[in-house]
Amino acid sequence: MKSSFKNNNYKGILYMLFASLFFAINDAFVKYAVKLIGNDSSLYDVVFVRGFIVCILIIILIIFFGKINIRNLFNDKRAYTRGFFEVLTAFAFLISLMFIPMAYVYTLLNTTPLIITAAAAIFLKERVGVRRWSAVIIGFIGVLIVVNPGDLKFDYFFILPILSAVFLTVRDLVTKGYKDKSKSLEIIFVTSFLVTISFGIVACFYETNLSLEVLLYIIISSVTLTIAYFFSVLTILYAPLSLTSSTRYSVIVFGIILGYIFFSEIPSINTIIGAVIISLSGLFVIQRQKKLGKIN
Repeated sequence: MKSSFKNNNYKGILYMLFASLFFAINDAFVKYAVKLIGNDSSLYDVVFVRGFIVCILIIILIIFFGKINIRNLFNDKRAYTRGFFEVLTAFAFLISLMFIPMAYVYTLLNTTPLIITAAAAIFLKERVGVRRWSAVIIGFIGVLIVVNPGDLKFDYFFILPILSAVFLTVRDLVTKGYKDKSKSLEIIFVTSFLVTISFGIVACFYETNLSLEVLLYIIISSVTLTIAYFFSVLTILYAPLSLTSSTRYSVIVFGIILGYIFFSEIPSINTIIGAVIISLSGLFVIQRQKKLGKIN
């Protein structure tokens, strides 16, 4: 029994690593497709087409894992609430990705545990001890090191990944409690559908021609995003959040590697130092929350 439990935990960690990798690959191909077109406003068309394909692939997965329930797909209020914050996250995150190196974006995005802790103390009046507050403060010092206010190399676009982290926090809290594999995929479908429609509406205001080469990259992006979603669902099923959440920081490493391969992005010393500080602070907060029974 213990061996099976341990194996499931290892599987959960491995699935989270795969999810982080494929999410990063998807982001790289979206950014590459937009850069290939040479027009930043083409992002909306690229994400719309990608979303259309992803929705079809997710429907196939839902049918494969069980009978599709149309009522569940469109009558779940929690899924729509989650989808709303997913739309906000997607806009803030993807726009920032167009103007900021991948490692920089992922580093600021991973301030989520710090934001959760600070928000819980300020707005929910949750008791936060000296150690967690110290970790939060040190983590935000890491943010200042990354952003480097004295030399805003990327103007104020740095705000967007931090906003994404805030929206992502709310999104994950709303999703909490969904354990069934088919149910999780249904929620992912609804959120993907809402993101696709939202980007499609904005795309109507811009004219973009998608070449066959760009369409190929969009298809690759769609497949990798679907795979990432699939591994995310498996992660939830096989291991508790307290065990796998720290693995999310691996996306920073993937961002550095893919950013260099696709765009010759070399992270600055500030980004590397800040990433280490933010990651260590976040990991400490996660471990403290686990010890205090705030995540399971």
